[in-house]
Parts: sequence; C-alpha cells; structure tokens
Amino acid sequence: MHRSVQPPRVLNIKDLRRAAKRRLPRVVFDYIDGGAEAELTLRANCRAFEAVTFRPRCAVATSACDLRTTVLGTPLSMPLILAPVGSSRLIYPRGEEVAARAAGAAGIAYALSTLSGCRLEDVAAASKGPVWYQLYLVGGRDCALSAIERAGGAGFSALVVTIDTAVAGMRERDFRNGVKELLSGKLGPMLPFMGQFLTKPRWLMSFLADGGLMKFPNVVIPGEGPMTYADVTTALEQSMVSWQDLGWIREAWSGPIVIKGVHTGDDARRAVDAGADALVVSNHGGRQLDGVAPTLSMLSEVLVAVDDRIEVLLDGGIRRGSDIVKALCLGARAVLAGRAYAYGLGAAGEAGVARAVEILRADLVRTLKLLGCAAIAELDQSYIDVPADWPRE
Repeated sequence: MHRSVQPPRVLNIKDLRRAAKRRLPRVVFDYIDGGAEAELTLRANCRAFEAVTFRPRCAVATSACDLRTTVLGTPLSMPLILAPVGSSRLIYPRGEEVAARAAGAAGIAYALSTLSGCRLEDVAAASKGPVWYQLYLVGGRDCALSAIERAGGAGFSALVVTIDTAVAGMRERDFRNGVKELLSGKLGPMLPFMGQFLTKPRWLMSFLADGGLMKFPNVVIPGEGPMTYADVTTALEQSMVSWQDLGWIREAWSGPIVIKGVHTGDDARRAVDAGADALVVSNHGGRQLDGVAPTLSMLSEVLVAVDDRIEVLLDGGIRRGSDIVKALCLGARAVLAGRAYAYGLGAAGEAGVARAVEILRADLVRTLKLLGCAAIAELDQSYIDVPADWPRE
C-alpha cells in the first residue's frame, strides 16, 4: 500500500481528508469537501451519528464477525457502496476507474456518476465487483436512453435515479474559488484563480498527463458529441427528474432501479409506487438544499412508510464504521459513502480508496465485537439509544 496512507500516518477518514487537502488544489479539494450555502446540513449529517449512543452487551464471546450482506440480491463483503462522485477524474487520473477497481477488490459495489470523466464501459471493466449507474437526465431523454442502453450492455447491475437535483445547490466555496471563471476558457477572468494550481505541481502534472479538463463521455449529445465540462450547471437545470419520468426509465431498464434523494415518508411511498426496487435516504451530502434534516434522523420515518416493501439505504455523514453500525441498527440495509472514499482518492488514488474501505471495515469489526454482536444481520434498535425527539419505528 502507498506509504502515505499507511498507519500511523492515516488511522481514520479525517486523516485521509488532511492528506487530500495537502495534495489537491483548493478548488478541487473544496469541490469534494464543501456543501451548500451555510453548510448546516453538511455538518448535521455527521453530528446526527454523534447523537446516537450504543448499548453494548458485554462478556459476549464474538471471535469472528460476519459483515456479509446482500443488496438487491447481490452479495457484498460488507454493507457499503461507494456513492457516485461526479468529476472524480479531477481528483485523480482515471479517478472513476481507480475507485471502481478498489471497490471490486474489496468485494463491494461502486456507483458511477453520469458526470464521470471516464467511459462507463471502462469503469465496468475496471471492477471485479458489482457496478451501478447513477442517472441524471442531462442532455435530454434521448441522451439518457443511450446511456441506459450502454450501461446495460456494459454489465451495470442497477440504475440509480437521483431525484434531488432540480438545480445545482449554491456551493459558495466553488464560487469563491473561481469555478465559473476557470471554466470560461478566457485567460483574463481565469488568471486570478490560477495560482491555486501552481502551488500543487504534482497534481497539475498528473492532471495534464491525464488529458487536462475532460468532457463527459457518457453524456453524448445527439449531433454534438460528449458534453463539455462548462455545460454542467445549465444542463442540470434543464434535466430535472419528475415522478412521471420513472415510467419510461422503467421501460428502458430491465434491472433494479434505486431512487436516491428521498427525505420524507411521502416521497418514500411515491418511490415504492413508481416501481423502485430500493431507495436511498439522502440529502446529497448537504450539497443541495441546505437546512434539511440529517439523513439518519429521517431514516425511521422512511422505513415506516416503506413497510418492508423495498430495501432502504442511507448516505450522508458516514466517516467511521461505527456510523455504518448505527445506520444498520436503525434499519438501513446498507450505506453509501462518497466523501469518505473521495478523500482517499484525492490523497493517494487507488491505495487511498482501498485504505478508506479498510478503515471502515476494521471499524465495523471492532464495533461489532465491542457490542457483543457476531453479525451485522443481528443488529437492531436494542443496540442503540436515539434522541427522544427522533421519529421511531
């Protein structure tokens, strides 16, 4: 493993975050690290896990812990899926392929963003494990249908439809760092913001060697070719998913559909009615609407609404294996983590992603043993206390 992410230098996800901050230009690091507006929801997602406390069963012999589970019938070595992180190729050369390879090696699933810098076929080929394709309707319906067909042909096993991005969230760090100016292609506006690249020469050399600013090879606009990087915000505003769209998406995709971005019981019921096979309780990692409740606190409301009809996953704020345990105790089937592995990717590429997964796995085993629980399948609410004002099942 890459020396820079080995212990004792890197013991937890926060250490990977620090290492990523050292390697990446500010504009790229803040793209991973930042949230919308005042970043209230970003912080609340993490703090929600602090509010849940454990009730261990001591003097229980648990020599081995079984972390295995299935999600949508697919076996995973642990209840973790790497969440879609757009533009991973900015973070590290061939970033999406690198992350997918690390996920496959660990026996877990990887979800690829529509806004990927790598061809979906190359990402599927890079992983030995299950890969999911996350769908935005950027480029319009024909563009989306083409990507769905390609994803099916490449072996993606599930389609993740993100429903919480009617417009891009107001990520103030991106504006301060000059994202708009840097993407303008005009030297005058770009110049004040160029210094942040020059202070990270190793990143800059690898970025240029990887081809510089990529296009989006999975968003092929009819008659124009792959969408350019500068078009993202406009394209997202023109590509909102509505519940009616689930009809033609369901017709076009024969495999399982996961609806990501559910905050409430009402939307959970709509997801079931729309034919979803699973949903993700998600506020986009606090990157969209600021001021919504942390996902962990909304999990019970969603589970009551779903009533065991489909599988419920959760993302937002996962930084330790104990966070995963708390989500599972509250009823999640598995969790998705984005920033946790993106920090690893930014710190050291594939070795960094592998280290992030290894940290979470070791945390999981240790937490289960200290709880006196031999398998994640045995986790339930009897192992935790939750704040009195949270909805309970």
